[in-house]
Amino acid sequence: MDRQIRIAVKEDAKELLALYTPYVEQTAITFEYEAPSLDEFEKRIEQTLKKFPYLVAQQDGQLVGYAYAGPFRPRPAYDWAVETTIYIRQDQKKTGLGRELYQALENLLSKQHILNLYACIAYPTVEDEYLTRDSVHFHQRLGYRLVGEFYQCGYKFGRWYNMVWMEKHLGNHEANPSPVCRFN
Repeated sequence: MDRQIRIAVKEDAKELLALYTPYVEQTAITFEYEAPSLDEFEKRIEQTLKKFPYLVAQQDGQLVGYAYAGPFRPRPAYDWAVETTIYIRQDQKKTGLGRELYQALENLLSKQHILNLYACIAYPTVEDEYLTRDSVHFHQRLGYRLVGEFYQCGYKFGRWYNMVWMEKHLGNHEANPSPVCRFN
């Protein structure tokens, strides 16, 4: 198995969209009801790369996962905080790929002087065929802690789901933090 992690390019969009679509159509992991168009997905990649890393994992010539960061909130006081996102091809779960992708993402974000990572995660009151608590457990193993829960805020597949926010600090919060620099 030859696996590498690299920066995404617009041309990855078709394969990444194919990886993401089953999450939209078959799970409540994402609260999107319909998969985005290829054009929209390409724009998402390009928009992210203007300021933050967007990473893909490639294995044996195929893309098997991706992770990226985006702005947490638009106000300048939040510049040191980002929201992280990760998706792994279904057959690659629990192989260590998610940890590798997030570690690579964290390394790049640290170089940008990002201090806070936030993950917004769909969360079931009771696990079902559309949503488990696996993502929360995954993030906990990587050092994230639960910081908030919103109840019955997402509706998909005829069911209400909660949403949790998890947080991880990458560094110390100094009185005069280094300014955040753009990715690239």
